[in-house]
Amino acid sequence: MRTFLLFFGISFFAVVLCCACFSKEDSNKEKPKVFRYNQHRSVTSLDPAFARSQSNIWVVDHLFNGLLQLDDSLQVKPALAKSWKVSDDGLEYTFALEQEVRFHDDAVFPEGKGRVLVAQDVVYSFNRIIDEQVNSPGSWIFKGRIDSLLPFRAANDSTFVLRLSEPFRPMLGILTMQYCAVVAKEAVVHYGADFRKHPIGTGPFRLKKWLEDQALFLERNEDYFETERGNALPYVEGVRVNFIPDRKTALLELLKGRIDFMSGLESSYTNMMLTAQGELREAQRENLQFISSPYLNTEYLGINMETATGNSPLAHKKVRQALNYGFDRKRMMRSLRNGIGHAANSGFSPRGLPSFDPVSVPGYSYQPAKARQLLQEAGFPNGVGLEPIQLLTNKDYLDLCTFITRQWEDLGIKVNIELVESAVLRSRMRKSQAPFFRASWIADYPDAESFFTMFYSKNPAPPNYTRFNNPSFDRMYEEALGENNDSLRYALYHEMDRLLIEEAPVIFLFYDESALFARKEVSGLSRNAINLLNLRRVEVE
Repeated sequence: MRTFLLFFGISFFAVVLCCACFSKEDSNKEKPKVFRYNQHRSVTSLDPAFARSQSNIWVVDHLFNGLLQLDDSLQVKPALAKSWKVSDDGLEYTFALEQEVRFHDDAVFPEGKGRVLVAQDVVYSFNRIIDEQVNSPGSWIFKGRIDSLLPFRAANDSTFVLRLSEPFRPMLGILTMQYCAVVAKEAVVHYGADFRKHPIGTGPFRLKKWLEDQALFLERNEDYFETERGNALPYVEGVRVNFIPDRKTALLELLKGRIDFMSGLESSYTNMMLTAQGELREAQRENLQFISSPYLNTEYLGINMETATGNSPLAHKKVRQALNYGFDRKRMMRSLRNGIGHAANSGFSPRGLPSFDPVSVPGYSYQPAKARQLLQEAGFPNGVGLEPIQLLTNKDYLDLCTFITRQWEDLGIKVNIELVESAVLRSRMRKSQAPFFRASWIADYPDAESFFTMFYSKNPAPPNYTRFNNPSFDRMYEEALGENNDSLRYALYHEMDRLLIEEAPVIFLFYDESALFARKEVSGLSRNAINLLNLRRVEVE
């Protein structure tokens, strides 16, 4: 016990000491503007090659830059690359780099001064992603897409060239991912495995201190290259990240003014904070602001089409369609999610994507009479003769699945819920041992292709957990990959979505939304459908 108390005391002192990192020597000076937020999951690495989880992605975005970035409308914008062009055949991407962008100051550079970034740094960073020895979870972004001989090259210090093996229009969106952040070779070589905690990038902030599983402290990069209307970015002088695993505890810290921002909803406090319409309650409006926006995540119930054969009720397309018509998504969202999210009454690709068009892609709505008609046409009037269906889910979605299955029971469709651990469920989905399962799909980049790849028959599981196999869908998918005209590509996306609605390999549930809480003193927070926390323009009064 004494050892534990001693350790706790030392750790607490270290946190307090680091909090003072941002204080001024002169007590008469204005208190520095520090933005404080919570991540309920700890950061595991500050290396962009391992920016897989949201916690890692957010911090990596503070520390590094890629060639490109997304604005809040999910449009691709310049970052390290000030301009780019794509060859007529869609195979070669040429990027003109910003000049005089510097890496953070560090001892690995001569005299400790960060050197200027050059095109060879991009070549090194991208080769590192696909290096098997690095074993980056982001290696898939280039797999099967880049030229086998010379995919990355520096034409000169300020020009980087990427060459593909086949046209792939979503590549620009992929290059905005944090996996593609640019690193300095000498820093990676010098620190080796410890580069994960010595991140030398070009981003708006640089690392001050990281106390793993406790807190992380960043300070403003005074040499940052981006500006806004002539003003240097970022605006705040520092960032403190807390790692409080319990969201309700983090909320209490927010209410006490000890942190400025947190994300996510839990049933333990949702009703305390939000009305049934998804608005911040009156009692909280004096001190807090609530920010909600589309989040590129589609929630669904998946059907393994390989096992949907024989006597399985799910083998019948009209039964699958009846299931889609047979429950009230809008009521479900009001009752269980306080209006956060939108009923999936269109296709599989969600709201927030530029191609989303519910007029061109009308989907399922609550029509119990239509559901009963389809059951009768399938030979199961009022569900008579249908075998019970087993639905796999984890405990986090038990209330949602219970709501749906009770409405299906009114139609005569018996669905039993089996609770399994999340890891077990994913394993069974991969091994084709889950005939009917609850799942979700989050976009890796802002293009509907990221969702349609789930239904391409040549893809394994993941991502094709439903084992959907449709030649017409495959043809359209392949055609869309090489289509550079956005309007024509979107038309193909809409046709693919309509086919998924017709064949119903999934039960469409809802399109997600982000849920962000911040103190009233915070301004400049971005709203974006990839749920990225961009702190370049954030201000704290």
